[in-house]
This record gives sequence, C-alpha cells and structure tokens, in this order.
Amino acid sequence: MGVFSNMIDREQLNPGDHIYSWRQAYIYAHHGIYVGDGMVIHFTRRAGQEIGTGTVLDSLILSSSPSHSPDNPCPKCGHQSRTDGVISSCLDCFLCGGNLYLFEYAVSPAFFVAKARGGTCTLAPSDPTEDTLHRASFLLENGFGGYNIFKNNCEDFAIYCKTGLLVITSISVGRSGQAASCLAAASAIVSTPLRFMTTSFGGLAVVGFGMYCVSRLVSDIGVRRDVSKVPVERLIASPALGVPEQTAETAKED
Repeated sequence: MGVFSNMIDREQLNPGDHIYSWRQAYIYAHHGIYVGDGMVIHFTRRAGQEIGTGTVLDSLILSSSPSHSPDNPCPKCGHQSRTDGVISSCLDCFLCGGNLYLFEYAVSPAFFVAKARGGTCTLAPSDPTEDTLHRASFLLENGFGGYNIFKNNCEDFAIYCKTGLLVITSISVGRSGQAASCLAAASAIVSTPLRFMTTSFGGLAVVGFGMYCVSRLVSDIGVRRDVSKVPVERLIASPALGVPEQTAETAKED
C-alpha cells in the first residue's frame, strides 16, 4: 500500500474491505465490498449498459458483471453476465482476471492529492466492519436504486456501505472519486482563467494540474458539506434521499 499502488494479496483481505479492480486497460475501476468466504457484494449494470445513457456509448465500456456464459457458469456463483443491480459474486468473477486493490479511508489531504488518479482513496473515515457488512447485505436484498455513472455507480455503492454518507443535493456528482476526477479534469482544461495566468506551456500545465487537484479535493466526501449520514433502512424507504430510482423500463426488465 502506498502512493503508487493500493495492490494487495488475497491473504490480506478482511471482511468489510472496500476493494476494486481496474478494467479496460486502467480506464476505470470496478468497486465492491468483500464480505468473507471469497465473496464480494457489488453494484453493476448488465452487459452493454455500463454507462447507462441508452446510446451507442454504452457499448464502449464492458459490463462489470461476471462474464461466465450460460453454458459454462461459475461453480461458485453461477451465471451472472446478464444480471445487474446489487449482486454477490466470488472474488474471481469480481476481478475478471484483474489485480486486487484496497480502497483507503481517512487519508491525509497531502496523500489524497498525491494519489492523482481518482477512485482510490478518500479523506472520510470508515465505519466499523459490522456496519459495512450490514449495509452491503441489506442492499443485496433491497437494491441500491438506478445505476448512474456520475451519481450512483459501483464506487458510490461501496463508499456508502463503508461510511453511510449520501449526497443530499441533486446538482452535483455523487461520492465517486472516479466521476469527480473526470469532471475535475474537464474543468481544468476548459477553465477560462488558464488563459490569463500564464503563457508558457510549463506554467499552463502547472496551473491546470493545480486546478485539477483542488477540484478533486473539494469534491471528496471527506470535506464536502452536501453529504449526510443516512441509515440504510431509511435509504430504501426514501429513494429521494439521493439514490436514483429505477426507471420503469429497468424495473420491468428486472
């Protein structure tokens, strides 16, 4: 564990750990909660719907559901390639051939900024293991609303299980560090002040990276003011608290 990599061995895993594995040549990571006995609870969309836009963009990112075919199901967790929502998979199916990484909580601001890639750590502290496992198990039975790549994705699910924190405003991104990093990068590139603060390429790069880091930092759930701790039972009873409801089409398919 360190600034350059959060990779761990399977022997280091403990129930309640927030884990992730990179997909598509490190384009994005898939997150979940390890619950013990080689099983992971995670939130995903079925094949061809990972982005969830209903357009051709959905086919650009592969589904994070296990990829075993109906003719060759996983001996431990079965055939789940067409399953979506909150599911339970074995660790091998969750990793899909990738390496295992541990998401870090309660890191310092300096460490957070040094981890320039989003979706690997947060300043927010985690709750006790029993709370994490309770939330994950409860959501496995009751769902986590509709999938949204910017507001309600697999990382949002895992962070909620670990912290119980929900974003209470509807105009910002969710808890996901990956989504916040994408928006921070876009903001740093197109921001008008960059044109006036420097004219050299090196200076432009420094200013742009600085704005990227600041944007990531202020979007982290550990410092945001638009988050609230919500019991998982209340979350299911009141979807308007921050978890998007399933669309009628998705609900019908389920």
